[in-house]
Amino acid sequence: MDDTRLHSRGVRQDVRELGALLGDTVADLSTPGAFETVEEVRRAAIAYRRGEADSPANLEAALADLSATRQGEVARAFTTYFELVNLAEERERVRSLRRDEQTETLADGVAEAVETLAAEGADAEQVVSVLDDVLIEPTFTAHPTEARRKTVKSKLRAVADGLEDLDERRLTDDERDRLWRALDAEVTSLWQTPQVRKRTPQVTDEALNVQWYLENTLFDVVGEVYDELETELGEQYGIADVPKLFEFRSWAGSDRDGNPYVTPEVTDETLERQRAVVLDRYRQELKRISGVVSQDATRVDVGDDVLARLERHAETLPGIADQAELRYPDEPYRQLLKLLRERVVRVGSVRPGGYEEPADLLADLDALATDLRANGADSVAAAHVDPLRRQVSTFGFSLASLDLRDHQENHTLAVTETLEREGIDYAALDEAERVDLLTEAILEPDPLVDVSDRDDCSETTAKVLELFESTAEWHREYGVDAIDTYCISMCEEPSHVLEVLFLADQAGIVDLPGYSGLDVAPLLETEYALSGARRIMGTLFENEAYAAAVEARNGTQEIMLGYSDSNKENGYLAAQWSLHTNQKRLAAICDDYDVNLRLFHGRGGSISRGGGPMHDALLALPASTVTGQVKFTEQGEAIAEKYANPRIAERELEQMLNAQLRARHRALDGDRVRIRSEWREAMETAADAARESYRDLLETDGFVAFFEQATPITVIENLNLGSRPASRSGERSVEDLRAIPWVFSWTQARCIIPGWYSLAAGLDAYLDDGGDLDTLREMYESWPFFGTMLDNAALSLARTEMEIAAGYADLADEDLRDAFFPRIRAEYDRACELVFEVTGRERLVDRDWLEENLGHRNPYVDPLNYLQMTLLGRTHRTPTEDRTLRLTVKGIAAGMKNTG
Repeated sequence: MDDTRLHSRGVRQDVRELGALLGDTVADLSTPGAFETVEEVRRAAIAYRRGEADSPANLEAALADLSATRQGEVARAFTTYFELVNLAEERERVRSLRRDEQTETLADGVAEAVETLAAEGADAEQVVSVLDDVLIEPTFTAHPTEARRKTVKSKLRAVADGLEDLDERRLTDDERDRLWRALDAEVTSLWQTPQVRKRTPQVTDEALNVQWYLENTLFDVVGEVYDELETELGEQYGIADVPKLFEFRSWAGSDRDGNPYVTPEVTDETLERQRAVVLDRYRQELKRISGVVSQDATRVDVGDDVLARLERHAETLPGIADQAELRYPDEPYRQLLKLLRERVVRVGSVRPGGYEEPADLLADLDALATDLRANGADSVAAAHVDPLRRQVSTFGFSLASLDLRDHQENHTLAVTETLEREGIDYAALDEAERVDLLTEAILEPDPLVDVSDRDDCSETTAKVLELFESTAEWHREYGVDAIDTYCISMCEEPSHVLEVLFLADQAGIVDLPGYSGLDVAPLLETEYALSGARRIMGTLFENEAYAAAVEARNGTQEIMLGYSDSNKENGYLAAQWSLHTNQKRLAAICDDYDVNLRLFHGRGGSISRGGGPMHDALLALPASTVTGQVKFTEQGEAIAEKYANPRIAERELEQMLNAQLRARHRALDGDRVRIRSEWREAMETAADAARESYRDLLETDGFVAFFEQATPITVIENLNLGSRPASRSGERSVEDLRAIPWVFSWTQARCIIPGWYSLAAGLDAYLDDGGDLDTLREMYESWPFFGTMLDNAALSLARTEMEIAAGYADLADEDLRDAFFPRIRAEYDRACELVFEVTGRERLVDRDWLEENLGHRNPYVDPLNYLQMTLLGRTHRTPTEDRTLRLTVKGIAAGMKNTG
């Protein structure tokens, strides 16, 4: 099909016309001369980037003498420009997806996954085995919260919808004019809307943000992914039905680590609201289906299963059954749907008759679909009932299951204080004694402590005990599946895991042997914890109480890996190698004890925090760790980028599924990648040297002061980006600072050292130790781990702008600048050289679209950087200048598409 029949526009037209719309708005609504100033700044930035100017002096001069009001207008203009350009690029991605779908050239999708399985010799039985193993669990977190306000996002979505109409609909001239007037109104309103939050987001705001994507995008697109997979599997293998493959989870409203504002009341409100949302969607879908299945009982043969269900529901809801029969005589399917709808409405209600479990609703829908097919209405079942079956299977009655998380120190304190009331000095016990005591208490039939007794204990202990008591209540009210995982931050000892199991047992959440309402998931993020994985997990798997808890959870152990803090502690290369090797170690430990491993990858949006293309990341995982079940965090701007647009959301899910199906089959079939011993030795040498180089930088006297002066960290800490404090204790140290503001600060300064610093030091150490470039080239070509690691580092290098970074370094005291920036620049230059030499490329990233994207964006990000530097360099700023400075952070984040 000719592309003009699919689309009537292109990205350049979108950018040009949105830019013109914004320009008109700036000219009409700003102070006199503002538009001319913005144009002068823009032209100066473009001239410098094109090489038409020898230095950025003209750009700096254009910004230096502006009034505070004019600075704000310039910052707002460039920030708004990026917001609009991002929409244009999103639209172009949709165009590309639609073109590739139409021409059947879409890579990494569901069709390609099935074709790959067939090409690799998988028969139908093997494919069914793979499907039974796979479960993909994207987990939405509230940190970092998006830099954009919810109000701004709403206006931008309206613009995006308008672009879609212009691009995909055939419009009359009048319709087009009306649409442009509406777009003009949205851009005008956007220009006049505050970009910077004046209050810190509440936890409820963050939970609502996550809920929006689940309710408005993912709820609808999941069924389409299943439908395509079943079509492809049916054609290739004759497989007609697939099991549950996706489950969505969330930390928004339940993650307590470092966030005092996540209270039981907030979590309860989140659970209640999510249940109400998903039940209302089911009610709407059941009503819609009722309008379709109007078959006459005298013309179809209604099966015994449907008739029996009608009778059982009528006994439960006799009044509703009478109404249904009166309204829909001789229409049994509609009568059934009326009863199902009422049972959905009554879930969690004081009125009797509501469904107890999602499985009960699913069984009713299965029976309806089967009966329709038996009566020749397969198309009706496929088009209307099957999508709802998939939604119920995926979202249950909770929309997204919540994970609880807290810091291990809080659990230890709570156990210490509660046991002290029983005359037990827990603090004085060594690790082995603590393990023995906790094990014995867990296995005792009666509780040792009363979690409801919170008198005479510290505030921290009272909060921990209240949480476990509340969890037991949530299980009774919302079902175990609604909140069934407990993650332990900074877990470093077996007792840290057993403390959570002990508290859960005392609250009645666990009753061993036989029942555990929680997966207890240790978060291993420090080098001590990762290197001690066998000590921690081996002790637990050999422990009578814990082994019983794992068995009660289907023999599955979830273990979370902390990418962010591992990187902040060790540097990019060393952290990547440590995470890779320790994943394999964890897989071996679980295999030794016949435990199913589910790795939970604590990834961020940036490369340094485990970001990068999810498809590539899943395929690069060690084969021994690919058990089929995989869980990973989705954070910040990455959530909007992936899930705001339905077509892009569907594409993301397809790519995840493609990678996981292929990776699981290869794991079962025998990993085809043979890792040579010299490759592992090369990485060991490189990682050790890289860690030493990175730590040497951070531990050199004055580095923290340099970081504070050469990045906008002090601004970021006060940006109202999220409900959680930026640091754990409020102290200024790299160790205490959270990974997100650490990465965000360097990204703003265009010096993304968390994504590449010490890469060159590590690889050079290997070469100096007798290694050779040919081996590194083989590793890059043949080892998915090394290839992905180097490509992601190259992406961070490509997004780094050393000349801009030098400007930020000049803000630091001269002695600090001279002590640190030359080291950083030398590492950058050498890292670029090594990427070229190892990959054989002539540019850092061999992607035409990315080079074009960066080339287009840089001239518009540069003014925001130089304006930010100007304002950071002032010792005294007016309130207007402070607002502009905060706005530059938002604008650079929009231009870089990253907050950290």
